[in-house]
Amino acid sequence: MGETAEKHLVYCRVVRDGAVLFLHRSPGVFRAGQWELPGGTVEPGEPHETAAVREVAEETGLTVRIAGERGRHTWMDIGGKDLRIHARVFDVQEDATHDVVLNDGEHDDFTWADPATLDLADHFRA
Repeated sequence: MGETAEKHLVYCRVVRDGAVLFLHRSPGVFRAGQWELPGGTVEPGEPHETAAVREVAEETGLTVRIAGERGRHTWMDIGGKDLRIHARVFDVQEDATHDVVLNDGEHDDFTWADPATLDLADHFRA
């Protein structure tokens, strides 16, 4: 039996006027139709904080800096792969207020909302 593979993800909590930025997954992609925080996969050798800032820029066009780590979560792949997912969630601050510009390949909408009002995965709700 092989060793369980590990995948590292990072997500960012961007807040404006008391509301949190959430992105809506496009049809045809993994977890289509779900709301999530901006974020994604940490590249090999990339520091988690660098990956978090990069992912926000790629997915939203926003420039942010890390304010602190909000939490860490680990779970087994929901698709049944022998894969352990490690996610870190960071609080970030925008360098300047800009319009959100989505990467059309992954997300089809965004909202600034109270997390309690959306159907979210446990690691986003926490």
